[in-house]
Formats: sequence, structure tokens, C-alpha cells
Amino acid sequence: MTFNIGLIINPLAGLGGSVALKGSDDVASEALALGAVPKANARCLQALAEVADLDVCVYAFAGDMGANCALSAGLKTEVVGKAKTQPSSAADTISAAQMLLTRGVDLLVFVGGDGTARDLLSAIGDQVPVVGIPAGVKIHSGVYGITPMAAGQVIAQLIKGELVSLRSQEVRDIDEQEFRAGRVKARYYGELQVPESHQYMQATKDSAKPGSKEVEALVLDDIAAHIEELMDPGIRYIMGSGSTIAAVMDYLGLANSLLGVDVVEDGQVIASDVTAQQLLTLTEHHASQLFITLIGGQGHILGRGNQQLSAPLIKQLGLINIHIVATKTKLKALQGRPLLVDSGDPQLDQEMAGLVPVICGFHDLVLYPLGDPQQASVAK
Repeated sequence: MTFNIGLIINPLAGLGGSVALKGSDDVASEALALGAVPKANARCLQALAEVADLDVCVYAFAGDMGANCALSAGLKTEVVGKAKTQPSSAADTISAAQMLLTRGVDLLVFVGGDGTARDLLSAIGDQVPVVGIPAGVKIHSGVYGITPMAAGQVIAQLIKGELVSLRSQEVRDIDEQEFRAGRVKARYYGELQVPESHQYMQATKDSAKPGSKEVEALVLDDIAAHIEELMDPGIRYIMGSGSTIAAVMDYLGLANSLLGVDVVEDGQVIASDVTAQQLLTLTEHHASQLFITLIGGQGHILGRGNQQLSAPLIKQLGLINIHIVATKTKLKALQGRPLLVDSGDPQLDQEMAGLVPVICGFHDLVLYPLGDPQQASVAK
């Protein structure tokens, strides 16, 4: 029996990430002018490759909202409509979701970020199960696969008729204007029905636990002291985004863009809030290293809010020059789940998998698994 999938792609999802715009809402033209390259369809193809040999029919809007991608993946495809505007808009996403609902699809697959998840929520609520293929800059909602291929594997499980439970997962989004100003203001919008597959579907980003701040501050100082000791003259240090790295920069007495990526050399910030291309240029002929941390609750170190740290940059640096930083509290909160990478290059993601050292304090490193969700412990 043919499994019917409704497919919706937000072609502009994630467009602003690589050029340091912290999102794509209302800045698509600016992102394209800065050299951003749309990647949503490519990420969708990675997911659909997992179901290429299965009995499936894809229903989608014409062109880059879904039909082109499904046809490129070699899947039986039926076009049900087209976008009213070019590029497509949130209204087109909502219209497509509502039309696909009338076709009685078994599963709605969508490609985007938290804004796209919000559009789906407003259009269909919990009337049909969904699986999100991550392509946005900021992905705080728990409705996405941890990578495009992981999303594809969940879809394949459903097509094969494997016993997969459904659960309600939160749709969360942040105000991008506040985000670009360095303030994270997340909001709960509702819940979508998502296949329960712990090793493949990401968690929502957890808030810090009350009462943990003072202890965390001391640990962060220890981490910062260790990093300061590691820093050598003449090396360019890429300081990733997030509050943990911000605490390190504060300890070093350096200005920090918090939600962006900065470059430090000889105790000075030589570039702040840089783009992916700027990072490649700054490090191409210069010894460089990278300090990154993970997203609390999710475990991603690449591919969530830091698309400036591109796959070409990681290859250029070499894995030996990448330092992962996290408190033990953050690691314990993962409940055995591995750290995750979603660089956009599946081969690189596989190369990075394994036990990696994580800086957790002053001269305090632990080995922790990175990648390969199939080998991860399942969170209960």
C-alpha cells in the first residue's frame, strides 16, 4: 500500500545563517546580496534519499516548494498547487499545508526552521503527524530530525510500518529582531504531533534550572582560565556563539557578540559577528583554532544558530584544532545522548563522530560521544 507524504519546503529557510544575519525572516534579499546560497532543497534531498526505494507518493506545491525536490529524488510526485508569490511566503506555506490536509496525506514533511513550524501549527494544528527537516538558522522546536538524514530515517520507519508512537512536541520560536540585538526571547506557540524516535528527533532547548547560576559561574571561570592557558601568540581563535563562550570572552575582558561568532588574536578581537566567508578568508593562510559549545538540551555543536561555522571551515581548520567546551551540568542534561553535528556535509558529520574531549573546567577534560545517534543511549 502506497504511503502518501505531503511535502512543504521553505526555499529561503536558513538563508541568513552563513552571513551572520541570525535568521531569514524579512532579510532574504539582504542575505542573497551578501552571498548566501539557498540550501533547503539540498537538505531535503538528503532526507528523501532515505526513502528512495520505498513505496511512497509525494504531494507538493510546484517548483522549489517541494515538487522539484521530490522529482529529483526519483519519487512518484503529484503537484497539488503552486505558490502565489516568488519567492514563496508564509502564506504559501499555510495554503500548501491546508491543501495537503484535504488530500489525506499520511504524514506531512516540511523543511525550514522555527518560523516554518509556526506556520504549520497555525495551518493544521495536530490533525496530521509531521516530521521537520532542519534547514533554519534557529531551531528550538522539538519537531525536527537531528539532521536531514535522521529525519529521513524516521520517515522510512513510518513507511515500512514499524511501530512508532506519536507524541506532542513543542513549537517554539524567538523574536529575530531581539535575537539580532543579542537578546534571546523564546515563546511557546503550541504543539505538533511528531513520531517518537529519541535517537533521531531533537529535543527542545531547555532553560537553565533555577538556583544553578552561582555554581555555573564558578565553573565557567574555571573553563575560561583553562582556555586562556591554551591560547598562544599568533594563533587566531574563533569563538563560537552562546552563553558559555560569552562567559569565556567576559573572563578575558573582550567584547562579545553573544549570538554571533568572533575572532581573537593576541588578546584582541580582530573581527566580530563574522560571516562564513569572512571566517574562511581570515583563517585560510593563518594558524587558527575554534572554541564551540553545545546547545543545552539538544546537544548540537554545529548546525544550530552557528551556520557561520561552515563545513569548508571545519575542513580547513582540521578536527585537531576544534575545542568543545561545556559544563558537566550541560552534559548530564543530555542523559546519555551524544553531541550532534549537522554541518550540511554528511561525510564530514561521520568523520567527526567518535569520543571527543570536552573542556569542563580548569585542566578538566572528559571524553564524550559525538554523532552516530543510533549508538546513543535513549533518553527516558
